[in-house]
Amino acid sequence: MMSQNVYAQTVTVAVASNMKPAFEAIYQEFNLKHSKDLRIVYGSSGNLASQIKQGAPFNLFISADEFFPTRLFQEGLAKDAGVVYAIGHLALIANTASGIKLNADPIQIQSALSQSKKIAIANPELAPYGHAAVQYLKSSKLWEVSKAKLVYGENISVATMYVSSGAANVGITALSLAKAPELAGIIQFIPLPDSLYTPIRQRMILMKNSPPLAMELYEYLQGPSAKMILLRYGYSVP
Repeated sequence: MMSQNVYAQTVTVAVASNMKPAFEAIYQEFNLKHSKDLRIVYGSSGNLASQIKQGAPFNLFISADEFFPTRLFQEGLAKDAGVVYAIGHLALIANTASGIKLNADPIQIQSALSQSKKIAIANPELAPYGHAAVQYLKSSKLWEVSKAKLVYGENISVATMYVSSGAANVGITALSLAKAPELAGIIQFIPLPDSLYTPIRQRMILMKNSPPLAMELYEYLQGPSAKMILLRYGYSVP
């Protein structure tokens, strides 16, 4: 009976991959006050939403966009419509060892993409940052020079890893991942103009019958401590 009670109290959080560095920092602070382990699952927003629809026992869904959580709410799977907790931004990254130099000048960006044999982005069907990357490439008239070189990661973390490992020289990722301390020296990055893609408004939702700990984390993510961390990792906050 005890093991069943422990299992029933387990809180599982589904977190979009772009949030991993920032969420781990937020969770460390949150855990100082609560001292209870959460089960955290990272992935693309589309894959996580599909798992929820198939019955995965997630209590809180921290998405990288509004589309997937809003659809789950419309299908009756969430407590309410949730809240936007962050606005994400794109960055162009290059492997430092590639010799490709990044510069915010549009001609230099085109040159960097032209020099690279492979350009990594996340799967635009599943990952909001991949979708935004395609928007950026089309808006900036770089789609034709890039489309044949694109390699797709299942989520934005995988796309970023392609560049950090050298599998691709260049990629488009979340600014939050480009700023991750563990990538310092391995990649270089420049933020991309927000005007060239739809704002990446990241929404989170509580699933129905979420336990108190999930609700406390949901509230904590809207508070000043979490917002300070989100700002540090390159997000804007509502």
